[in-house]
Amino acid sequence: MHPVAKAIWYIESHFGRAIALSEIAAMAGMSRHHLSRRFSEMTGQNLNRYLRARRLSEAARQLAGGADNILTVALEAGYGSHEAFTRAFRAAFGTTPEAVRARRNLSGLTLQEPIRMSTLDKTDLPAPRIETLDAFTIAGLGGDFEPGKAAGIPALWQKFNDYFGHIPGQTDKTAYGVCTMQPGKPSFHYVAGVRIARNQDLPAEFETIAVPAQTWAVFPHHGHVNGIAATIDAAFRTWLPASGRKIGAFPDVLEFYGEDFDPESGLGRVEIWLPLADPMTKS
Repeated sequence: MHPVAKAIWYIESHFGRAIALSEIAAMAGMSRHHLSRRFSEMTGQNLNRYLRARRLSEAARQLAGGADNILTVALEAGYGSHEAFTRAFRAAFGTTPEAVRARRNLSGLTLQEPIRMSTLDKTDLPAPRIETLDAFTIAGLGGDFEPGKAAGIPALWQKFNDYFGHIPGQTDKTAYGVCTMQPGKPSFHYVAGVRIARNQDLPAEFETIAVPAQTWAVFPHHGHVNGIAATIDAAFRTWLPASGRKIGAFPDVLEFYGEDFDPESGLGRVEIWLPLADPMTKS
């Protein structure tokens, strides 16, 4: 995977805390100078300005959602004081954090959306294993995304990782990404979550998904997690038509992250699960 794609993923997965350029460069496997230059060449943006704009944009979303404490939002965006945050916010958007929180909307603000780099470079897809599993329940944080704008998903995982390991009823240390298309809409719904044994005492912002008992085609994903779209694309476009199987009813795709998956590096055991309809079912 291209170092700039790794840098973008790292920013999207970690902008909720202070990130040094040297840290991003180390993760991308380049020097700070070369990463900054390549980032500008490939995206047309300055790396430091992109990071700052992403933090301020997410801060604006929190404020428009009615954040209780502006200082907390400022600190999470990497600013040491309310005053410094207000100056940067006004310079970026032409208004104050207080005004955005008061009006509860983002109208008139030019936000920096996540950059999405194409990662469809896979040509070989390992054969899947076929497993039949009982029903289970997943609980986590969800959001709606438009096709081509899934680059915001790492930010959802960034928020969810603050809960991981402390979720009532969490059964193990694996995680799941649940992707479902929304009928009649171009967007899809994505949930970052874990399996739970019971559906109680969950955080108010959580949602639960009942995954039915069914058969799955399980594909291993190799390499950095930012290339997961290529594995999903290959499974649908290459393996599925050749297999003669049909996709099951729900969900559209399930991402599995094993216990050894490291959200800091984006490496570890990752699998793509496609639900399969009964072979006897006619489409």
